[in-house]
Amino acid sequence: MNNYRPTPEDKFTFGLWTVGWQGVDVFGGAIRPPMDPAYAVGKLAELGAYGVTFHDNDVFGFDASDADRDKAIASFRDAVESTGLKVPMVTTNLFSHPIFKDGGFTSNDRRVRRFALAKVARNIDLAAELGASTYVMWGGREGAESAFAKDIRTALDRYREGVNVLCEYVKERGYDMRFALEPKPNEPRGDILLPTVGHAIAFIDSLDNPDMVGLNPEVGHEEMAGLNFAAGIAQALWHGKLFHIDLNGQHGPRFDQDLRFGAGNLRGAFALVDLLETSGYDGPRHFDFKPPRTEDEEGVWASAAAGIKNYLVLKERSKAFRADPEVRAAMQRSGLDELAQPTLAEGETLATVREEVFPIEDMAAHGFAFEQLDQLAMDHLLGLR
Repeated sequence: MNNYRPTPEDKFTFGLWTVGWQGVDVFGGAIRPPMDPAYAVGKLAELGAYGVTFHDNDVFGFDASDADRDKAIASFRDAVESTGLKVPMVTTNLFSHPIFKDGGFTSNDRRVRRFALAKVARNIDLAAELGASTYVMWGGREGAESAFAKDIRTALDRYREGVNVLCEYVKERGYDMRFALEPKPNEPRGDILLPTVGHAIAFIDSLDNPDMVGLNPEVGHEEMAGLNFAAGIAQALWHGKLFHIDLNGQHGPRFDQDLRFGAGNLRGAFALVDLLETSGYDGPRHFDFKPPRTEDEEGVWASAAAGIKNYLVLKERSKAFRADPEVRAAMQRSGLDELAQPTLAEGETLATVREEVFPIEDMAAHGFAFEQLDQLAMDHLLGLR
């Protein structure tokens, strides 16, 4: 029986904030004690993780002195080096401290915007030291609750300014690093700027260095907006902008649940894994979930291990689905091969099409057999084939 043990090639990574989450929510305080980052690194290594990621203040406190900061970083670095884990991505906390209540890059308070840039730049230096190649930007506080509190056009100017400044900083320092924007529609702000994959892609096109900036989409964030996550990832891949990805679970358009990967929309998770494993995406499979408040530390690690297992099970199901001759025949009946053909053949023009006589009745009566194909996918997902 397959024990679904991960390998380094799977590139499974975890944020320190996931297993280290103390179970705080808007209605209740912490139910688990703080977790030492070095301890978390060791436990993740035992699970077979490839790497670990962090916000600056996951490793050291917001108000840490330089000496305390250096001590915390040294402890984390020792743990990473002793376990062999990678640090492929780093990000910055621009949302927890009260000064960020109106955002970091787009706060109406100019002093906050300047502080946010300095905070990120310092953490970029640390990210480069640790070998991170991706720097994620989640603008969770970049938004508003009132339509009159913020001029969105001006806020986007400031957002663009912030990203442009940091891109130039990375270039000046000669760091081998790209940025990945993380869209989310709401929570903690009533409405967050760059709420979906599509909004973020459009924003990237306005930047001075659009080649340096891509996306870090999260399952739950797109599904909070009622969108098809796998379809959004497919578009991000089509644009060449899938720089990183956050895996978790979500039950549709409600609060951000951050369930373990595979919980919630299992069909969507299957479609996502199938896409990632067949598209050539070679980046980390990064888990960004929160073990529920109901769990003690044993439950934390059970939740983390389950995310890995669920991904590997779905990967196995995807391989079986793609190798099934009946599935390949169903795909051909459904016209997937034909969709891959250009609508106009080489040398044809629109004038050619305008002269063509079409069998309208046959075209209208033609069925695509999508239901048969979809049920074959269900059969494989359920382990019936």
